[in-house]
Amino acid sequence: MRADRLVAALLLLQARGRVTASELAEELEISVATARRDLEALSTAGIPVYPQPGRGGGWSLVGGARTDLSGLNAAESRALFLLLGPAGSAAPELASALRKLVRALPATFRADAEAAARAVVSDPAGWGERDREQPALVASLQTAVVRRLKVRLAYPGRSGEAAERLVDPLGLVDKDGIWYLIAGTAAGRRTFRVDRVAGAEVTDLPAHRPDDFDLQAEWARVAAEMEQRRSLVQAVVLIDARFFPVLRGHFGRHCEIVAQEDGGRLRVRVAAHMPRSIAEQLAGWGAMIEVVEPESVRAELARIGRELVHRYEADIRIDSSPGVD
Repeated sequence: MRADRLVAALLLLQARGRVTASELAEELEISVATARRDLEALSTAGIPVYPQPGRGGGWSLVGGARTDLSGLNAAESRALFLLLGPAGSAAPELASALRKLVRALPATFRADAEAAARAVVSDPAGWGERDREQPALVASLQTAVVRRLKVRLAYPGRSGEAAERLVDPLGLVDKDGIWYLIAGTAAGRRTFRVDRVAGAEVTDLPAHRPDDFDLQAEWARVAAEMEQRRSLVQAVVLIDARFFPVLRGHFGRHCEIVAQEDGGRLRVRVAAHMPRSIAEQLAGWGAMIEVVEPESVRAELARIGRELVHRYEADIRIDSSPGVD
């Protein structure tokens, strides 16, 4: 897991003062390219880790070889725990490591570091969407969550026009590259998709955060509700086992193997909120996929096929006629 590598890389830098990507790769049993990306991730996040060019160079932790993390300032410690926090709930060992790292910080930094570690949840299972770049607003929203400051959001409503809302930011969720903000509003707790936010202004007003708020538990509830709305229709398809990872990339967690068939094929169940949505995802596969059921999805595929034939068949006949330039 990347988070434990980042912790290990930082502790190694503290112990030695300077390491090369090759030395880090050997210590952590990873590739040199992966080691370099991890060091760059620490540096990009604001941790004072910098490359030293030339002979005898490498990567150094500014402030020297400290094991008490006192070389980090307040902003740098928040950046570190924003990087590591999402993994803390994934394994007890990482959660324990984070607690020890918090205790190693100067006392004045600990509250913000703990808040940063709880500010983000990572949910790797997608909902059938491609990975996207992190929205530029994520960093400022993270700051608002950690410092408990209200945010003035411009967010489109059902009419499509962006309405202004003053919200209490409670936490951020990285859903396989799609970011969501969970916030308290005058109408109750709401979830906002960050890449649809038209504007966000972090105010100086203190935000309200319930003492018993648990971001992981709240996201589990939100995700369950969204799953229920999205998964109203299921279809069973047959596909060559080699292509199953690609199909799963289209449907995310709504894609599961039901059984193995003869000839290297898999019987797979996929789901979406309408038969048309499933058919649109599968139409591009052509004969590589066979839809077994339901009839509603098969009918939608047939309709799509007729539309394509009607749209393009005449053009194909003209283009292939003799003597036509």
